[in-house]
Amino acid sequence: MIVTHNSGGVIEGCLEALAKMAPEVSPVVVDNASTDVSVGRARRAGAEVVANGENRGFAAAVNQGFRTTAADFVLVMNPDVCLSTSVDGLVRAAVENGLSAGQLTDSGGRPQTGFTIRRLPTAASLSFELLGINRLWRNNPVNRRYRYLDRGPGEAGFVEQPAGAFLMIRRDIWEKLGGLDEGFHPVWFEDVDFCRRALDAGYRIEYVPEVKAVHEGGHSVSQVPVGCRTRYWYGSLLRYAGKHLRPSGYWAVWLAAVTGAIPRMAAGMIHDKSLRPATAVLEIFRSLGRRKHSSPAGQIRTGQDA
Repeated sequence: MIVTHNSGGVIEGCLEALAKMAPEVSPVVVDNASTDVSVGRARRAGAEVVANGENRGFAAAVNQGFRTTAADFVLVMNPDVCLSTSVDGLVRAAVENGLSAGQLTDSGGRPQTGFTIRRLPTAASLSFELLGINRLWRNNPVNRRYRYLDRGPGEAGFVEQPAGAFLMIRRDIWEKLGGLDEGFHPVWFEDVDFCRRALDAGYRIEYVPEVKAVHEGGHSVSQVPVGCRTRYWYGSLLRYAGKHLRPSGYWAVWLAAVTGAIPRMAAGMIHDKSLRPATAVLEIFRSLGRRKHSSPAGQIRTGQDA
């Protein structure tokens, strides 16, 4: 199941690789109001296409895909992911555990370490992301733990949060959890939230590195308007923190968001040579102000430690 939005340049390659490496899979493409040739190319490649008249966001599109197919196992893939092997190992692992994920590599076959699998975010790891510490000091202890930099990319077994770009989900789990949370709109952290809820419900996520796919990377993010990316990311990150962190952890993340927004604004203005990043950050501040005054205890559910 593949979600597209102006993915005409990559969807054919994705579907061709899927047909070659996993011919038993019946591809479903949910298109979020593309204005390019995505829908036509997906149909030409033999996929069943659900064409939305508006961009409903990633989570809603994934849920549509599940409702479109009756398959017991659904492989969620980004359109810039091309299978390199069969998916038999993912199916076997999903039968036993519930969710499974393969290894994403670049075009040269090098593992995408730090992206393919991660541990669930904590208040510390989210704060380090917001403050830019993980970019400046990649090997800090918090980031090493968060991005599984302390684990070899070929080491199979349990993981907490594989990338939603290449994730197999058993249908009964999707139904029990009520699908992906469509409040993470339009993108970011919906896959993290789903993995967290699956683990909380007692399911296991298995990493199967012998199942591989080439991931171009950056395609999904590039479809989000530049002026909206930071705002959407902050909003989804804070929604996750509000759902799953303890109140003390949530407020620590909130403070890091406020503190980290200013250097992001300055860097963005220098990079873009425009005032658009400043406008985006001002909107973030307004959003953070609303969240500070509208994040009741009922919205913040006791979760992992800060």
